[in-house]
Amino acid sequence: MKIVDISVPLSAETPTWPGSPGFRLQRTKRLDGGDNCNNSHLHCDTHMGTHVDAPSHFLKEGATIEELSLDSLVGPAVVAYLPDVSEINASDLASLKIPRETKRLLLRTRNSELWSFGERTFRKDFVALTPEAAQWIADRGMCLVGIDYLSVQRYGDGPATHRILLEANVVILEGLNLIEAEPGMYELICLPICLAGAEGAPARAILRQTDEEAGSG
Repeated sequence: MKIVDISVPLSAETPTWPGSPGFRLQRTKRLDGGDNCNNSHLHCDTHMGTHVDAPSHFLKEGATIEELSLDSLVGPAVVAYLPDVSEINASDLASLKIPRETKRLLLRTRNSELWSFGERTFRKDFVALTPEAAQWIADRGMCLVGIDYLSVQRYGDGPATHRILLEANVVILEGLNLIEAEPGMYELICLPICLAGAEGAPARAILRQTDEEAGSG
């Protein structure tokens, strides 16, 4: 059983969306300072690094993060590779010949190389979905889509891509690092922090692949 960690570590050097307060881990107790333990205070927004968007991120009456069904976040997933696109259109998705029964789709693009190379600044030219691509995913009844940068929609776009997906009950998983995930079938396990009332939450996401799945990828 092969396990691939597709999460982005959170640190002060992790790129953040413009306007984000960033990340700060402040040590409040120190063993080397005479305290009886080490303890820290965490300060960051809920859409940093690898994270899940709940419907309430863009929908007024949408579910919050603790209301999401874990059934959508755990199960068979397809990793698809689009190395040569600057945006993902419906025609790009159709060309991948993704199995019709696919419920969870993770999209690996050139974005993953940014995480691999240790890029520390936010990049506006990241690859993301057009609204038409979002509709393609919604029309196929998928329950989750993942992308390897901080947003599923292109920088500068309105909220249409998010809204199309969330209104169709498609969970959005953003900020993945898929550099070590070859195209193929996996089991996705993604568990966002259970933050009551939040519109999103950081998550740890992994892929598991059996030898049989690796042979069919």
